[in-house]
Amino acid sequence: MTWRRGRRLGVDVGDARIGVASCDPDGMIATPVETVPAGPQSIARLVALAQEYEVLEVVVGLPLGMSGREGPAAVKVRAFADTLAAAVHAAMPGVSVRLVDERLSTVAGQAQLHASGRTTKSSRAVIDQAAAVVILQSAIDAEKTRGTASGEVVAVTEGNDG
Repeated sequence: MTWRRGRRLGVDVGDARIGVASCDPDGMIATPVETVPAGPQSIARLVALAQEYEVLEVVVGLPLGMSGREGPAAVKVRAFADTLAAAVHAAMPGVSVRLVDERLSTVAGQAQLHASGRTTKSSRAVIDQAAAVVILQSAIDAEKTRGTASGEVVAVTEGNDG
């Protein structure tokens, strides 16, 4: 498989905020988009962003433990990704949602913000976006290196199709 040209949306799901990033159609660089408040309207906002950016797929970070095991946070993100996949599928058939390993994405995002001179306090509003950038950039770089997409596609079944 070769590089699938097209924009992608990167999503870092948190309990309070959801960071969103996008990439250019050639997958050269991921950039921050916005921070979406977690809650009842978050799925609709993510679908609207996917439509606005005309994405090929949505990449959601799956928070695995350092051992690679899934804990309570991963269970929450999987449930969120199921709901998101159903909503994306209903609005944009053919656009997939993919879960990718996001270990250390928030740490890496915070490090990048600190390197750019931002303090922890001043970076709170954008740390989720920075983590989404790390998640998306890692996914597109891995796809270009390996020739296959990272992670796993979230299946849309009869039970979660909207």
